[in-house]
Parts: sequence; structure tokens; C-alpha cells
Amino acid sequence: MTSAPFDFAPLLPAGLPPAAARWTGRAKYDFTGGNNDPDSLPLDGLIAAAESVMKREGRTLAAYGLNGGPQGYRALREFLAAKLEADAGIACTADDILITSGSLQGLDLVNATLLERGDTVVIEEDCYQGSINRLLRLGVTPVGIPLDREGMRVDALAAALDDLRRRGVRPKYIYTIPTVQNPTGTILPVARRREMLRLSAEHGVPIFEDDCYCDLIWSGSRPPAIYAMSERGGVIHIGSFSKSIAPALRVGYVVAPWNVMSRMLPLKTDAGSGALEQMVLAEYCAASFSRHVPMLRKGLRAKLVTLMEALKEHFGDAAEFDDPKGGIFLWVKLPDGVDTLKLYPAALAAGVVINPGPEWSVNQARARSRVRLCFASLSHEEIHHGIAALAGVCRRELGAP
Repeated sequence: MTSAPFDFAPLLPAGLPPAAARWTGRAKYDFTGGNNDPDSLPLDGLIAAAESVMKREGRTLAAYGLNGGPQGYRALREFLAAKLEADAGIACTADDILITSGSLQGLDLVNATLLERGDTVVIEEDCYQGSINRLLRLGVTPVGIPLDREGMRVDALAAALDDLRRRGVRPKYIYTIPTVQNPTGTILPVARRREMLRLSAEHGVPIFEDDCYCDLIWSGSRPPAIYAMSERGGVIHIGSFSKSIAPALRVGYVVAPWNVMSRMLPLKTDAGSGALEQMVLAEYCAASFSRHVPMLRKGLRAKLVTLMEALKEHFGDAAEFDDPKGGIFLWVKLPDGVDTLKLYPAALAAGVVINPGPEWSVNQARARSRVRLCFASLSHEEIHHGIAALAGVCRRELGAP
């Protein structure tokens, strides 16, 4: 006689996310996630770096933290300190950097350090889904600031901060992705960065700068990081190797003043981020990062052009978008009558997976007809076929375009 399976349901605490569906493999045309271009992955260089560093330092894997302390592998932090100064203007040392298990762990550590239920955070209106969902699950209120073609509108930021102050609310931070924003691909100009810093100082609200896409600017030239422009130290900066090297390595980092870094470290209770990944990245990046990234950008830009051409061919004027300045996403506006949350299951049935706009916005009604498309991991042929299939679904199910 077979007994009934144990029922865990009565033991589950309130507030858990919905149950996950079983993984059944990737769709034929997957325009979701933050996956990168498999053909641009520097596989041979990573293999060589792994062999070299393991022969030289492999026995340090016998110790937690590789004998380098809780902030991560020192050679990787030293590479980052030099890179951040050269590229972003950030003057820091290895001791100002914490290696994390992807930038998502950086988000979680900052939130765990600063937030509690009932708090308020100022955030870009259209923004990274992972940031929005984390705030909502923590019981934190996100106040969305609209964007234009130059990123967050600082006039709207000033108005929102003034309104919150009148209501006696002091936000815990201003969250921004200023350099190749997700999902819009905008870059915040230097003048707006200065004004954001001025508003931060005036209202006593720190800035949380997410710089995960900064290496993927087509021109190769970026503005200084907001962290670099701050004279008061009221900025926390996070970044990642997911978009420049490989997302599956799960290596990110936090740059922060010690008075807040020292409060984050006790919350990082994983006994250290993956050591082998850190060692391989440090070995590879020191010799090859500056050669690899321009080739990656070139390949990604070509795929973006293919995506924009496919949208124009199959959607015509019904698909509206700006040519982003970098990154791996295109933020597309479909006709007002299209509800992309309803489009999602119909597209999935046709083998096309998309990110519906409302999942990437704190103003879900405004983003109802928008969709985020990641073009990096598909081939040029797959991009063409996938967009043709998506257009077919739109015509058949929704009467558009």
C-alpha cells in the first residue's frame, strides 16, 4: 500500500512567492532574461586562465575565502579597482570592494542593510524586474520616476522628493541604472548625474547605482560613475561580470564606503562567493578583458541591428522603439490595444518567449503594451524567425499589427 505524500503546505509561511513550474527547457525563440552571446564567450581564454591559475594557486581552495578574507579573491578586487578608475573614474582600493554571487546578491545585501517593511524607495519607473520584485516582497513602497531618452528625469525626481518630504517620508535610497538603463538602454548625462547628487544631499537620501551594463556601450565611452562624482560618499555602487563575460559565472561586486560595507559583511553568510570563478576571472581579465569587450560589443550591436530590421519588416510602424546606446535589450512599444501579459501565453505556444512590459515597470498600466526583448543569445536567423512568429501571433490573437 502506497502512503500519501507528505503535505508541506500547512508548514509554509505566508508571503512566499508563487510555486515554480518545472523546467521544461528553453523555447525555440527566447527573447527573455539577461543571457549573452554564446559565440562571443571567450571560452578558450577562460580555459587557459583556469588551467594557469589552478596550477599556481589551486591549493588555496582548501581554505574558505582562499585566505583572502571575506571580501573575495584579492587579485580580482585589484583588477576591479584599476578597471573602475580607468573606465568609471572611481578612485577606490581593493578594500572598498566586496565580491558577490552576482549583482543580485549585491542587491539583497544593500536591501538587507538599509530596508525594513514599510520603507519607501525611489526608483526608475521602468526598471529591472529583479529590483522591483525584491522591494515588493520586502513590503517596501517603490516610487517610480519617469524616464525620457536621457534616462531618469531629474525634474520629476525633485518633485517626488519634495512631495515625500511634505508627507514626512524620507526614502531609504534612490535606485538608478544610469549607464545603459534596463530596459530602456538610456545613458544618464553628466549634468543629470550632478543634479541627482545635489538632490541626494539636499534630502539626505543616498543613491544606489546599478552599473551592470556599463561595459556594453557601443561607443566604448561612458560618463563617470555617480559614485565617482560624489564628494560626500553617499553612493553605493554595484556591478557584474554577467554581461561582459558570462552570466552563469555568477560574479558581481559592491563598492561602498566602509561605514556601510562593514554592516553588509555580517549579512553575507554564504562563507564566500564561488572561489574558482573568481580565480579564473581574475586571471583572464587581467590579460584579456580590454581586448574581449570591444569584440563583444561589435557582435551585440550587429544583433541589435538585425532585431530592429526584423521588427520594421514584420511590424512596420506598429512597433515603436528607440535605438539604444548599448546593452542587450530593446524596449518596444506595441499598439495601445495590445496587452503584452495576454500576448505572452499565446507567443509561448508559438515557441516565442518575451518579457511583458508590466513586469518591468512600477507603472504597469503605462507599460501594458510594452515588451522587453533580449537579443543577445539568439542567432541572426533566429531573431528574424522569432520576430516573424511573434508578429504572426499578434495578428492572429490580437488583430495587430
